[in-house]
Amino acid sequence: MEGREEIVKESVTHVARLMALSAITAPKARGVDNVVVAVLKDRAEIEKLAEAMEKMAEQMSHLPLKRDADNIRRSTAVVLIGCKIKDINLKSPPGFPYDLNFVLNVLNLGIAAGSAAKTASLHNVDNRVMFTAGFAAQVLKLIDADLVLAIPLSATSKNIYFDRPAVK
Repeated sequence: MEGREEIVKESVTHVARLMALSAITAPKARGVDNVVVAVLKDRAEIEKLAEAMEKMAEQMSHLPLKRDADNIRRSTAVVLIGCKIKDINLKSPPGFPYDLNFVLNVLNLGIAAGSAAKTASLHNVDNRVMFTAGFAAQVLKLIDADLVLAIPLSATSKNIYFDRPAVK
């Protein structure tokens, strides 16, 4: 017989894989697939990420990293979604102040993360897209990407990612 804890852990891990699939199959600019994914589900992996975030918070005097580390530590799994900056073969139009290739690469990442978060929501798994945790995962080289977002997952009676303490 499965108990509540095992049901939650296995279900959240399954949803994390579905989220990764949503990110992989999300539309990409000009069909250039620059999205990479990984799932952290082992307690030691998740703790390593949380500890790195706390250390970075001290080094950088960046309090949101410390607050978000607590959320990561309390999560059942963390989906990492990154992008590799690739040549999408578009030239920026005259007067456009940004590198259009870079913009479209980052848009691919945003669309993939939104698609993954939607999948979590459809399966009643609480989540929050975090740049802070993605940055720490990138520093730890947990995923081979140029930019990374992290989406921690939790399934409890109260969403742990909202009503968080304000950063002062």
